[in-house]
Amino acid sequence: MNNKYTDINSKVIDKWVEEGWEWGQPISHEVFEKAKNGDWYVLLTPTKPVPRHWFCEMKGAEILGLASGGGQQMPIFSALGANCTVMDYSEMQLLREKEVAKRENYEILLVKADMTEPFPFEDESFDLIFHPVSNCYVEDVFPVWKECYRVLRKGGILLAGLDNGINYAFDDEGKTLICKLPYNPLKDRQLYEEATKNDWGIQFSHTIEEQIGGQLRAGFVLTDIYQDTNGQGGLHEFNIPSFYATRAVKP
Repeated sequence: MNNKYTDINSKVIDKWVEEGWEWGQPISHEVFEKAKNGDWYVLLTPTKPVPRHWFCEMKGAEILGLASGGGQQMPIFSALGANCTVMDYSEMQLLREKEVAKRENYEILLVKADMTEPFPFEDESFDLIFHPVSNCYVEDVFPVWKECYRVLRKGGILLAGLDNGINYAFDDEGKTLICKLPYNPLKDRQLYEEATKNDWGIQFSHTIEEQIGGQLRAGFVLTDIYQDTNGQGGLHEFNIPSFYATRAVKP
């Protein structure tokens, strides 16, 4: 039934980007110029900017944008003097990165790869990994955390945006409970057929044990965390958090 579900997700996200998906719209030239002058912010979750003190010294830093294509965060980091690599499984998301890099005349390494497989990088290659909400497209997140640990240098930072799963229990408006957790279309034919028919991609809810517990088991030390809402819909109106962001360090 899974028919390489990550390939399905790659194609679905390509389609979303072409249709104007908000996470596939690159930053403007004006935003890039502001970042060069120290006026910037980036998102790991829908609405809350990542605290500045979560980052390493950006100038000269080696940064991996993990499933972070779309031309939104990596251009900012490039404007701040970092050397950026983007690993994404969506051709369109990588194309957006390429467009911004060409427009603003900076170098960026674009890598099309599936994060459920070993990352195509040497051990201890990066100072920081920026991983916005995206492991909801992966059934088993622990191998992702292990690979993040491997490719980070000692003292390296993992910044991750995470879905707490509650969205999958509710309808699109966030008002009616419709689904029991965990949400996993690979183990429920009806969910799978519904997801493929509606171009939702094959998504998964994950527990705090998988998300934060997985980072800890991989060897990371958690240093900070915050919650966020959807930014719209019923859950947001009641200020119910549906995402969180973590800062973890490789000791």
